[in-house]
Amino acid sequence: MNELLNILGWIGLYSPVVLGGIGSGIGCTIAGQAAIGAMLETEGGWGRYIGLAILPSSNIIYGIVVMFALTRPITPGVAEGLFVLGLGAGIALLILGIYQGTLVASAIAGSKEKPAIFGLSIAPAAVVEGFCVFTFIFVLVLAGSLPSK
Repeated sequence: MNELLNILGWIGLYSPVVLGGIGSGIGCTIAGQAAIGAMLETEGGWGRYIGLAILPSSNIIYGIVVMFALTRPITPGVAEGLFVLGLGAGIALLILGIYQGTLVASAIAGSKEKPAIFGLSIAPAAVVEGFCVFTFIFVLVLAGSLPSK
C-alpha cells in the first residue's frame, strides 16, 4: 500500500508541470498557427500576433511554481493530498491552456479582418488566464495545509 501511495504522490508532484506544459504547447500551437495565417494575409502588425500567440505559455510556469510549492518528502500522510492537488491543478492547466489557445486564435482571426477590435478580442483569453491564476493561487494556499513530513 505504501508503494501505491508513493507512486500517487510522485504523480501528483509532477502533474502540474507535465500537464501544464502539454496545455501550453497545444495552446501555443493553435494560436501560433492562427498567427502564421494572419501574417500571410496582412502587411504589418505581425508582432502583436506573435505576442498574443505565446499567451498560453504561462501555464507551464504556473505548473513549475505549483510543483515547487508541493515539494516535500512523500510519505503516506501526504501522498493523497499531493495526488489530488497536483493532478487537479495539472488537469486544469492542461484544459485551460488548450481553450486559451483557441480563444487567442479567434482573436487573431478577428483582428486580422478588423484591426480595431484587437484589444477587445483578447479579453476572453485574458479571462481564461485569470482562471489559470485562480488555480495557481488555490493550490499554493492549500499546499500550505499539507504536512511537511
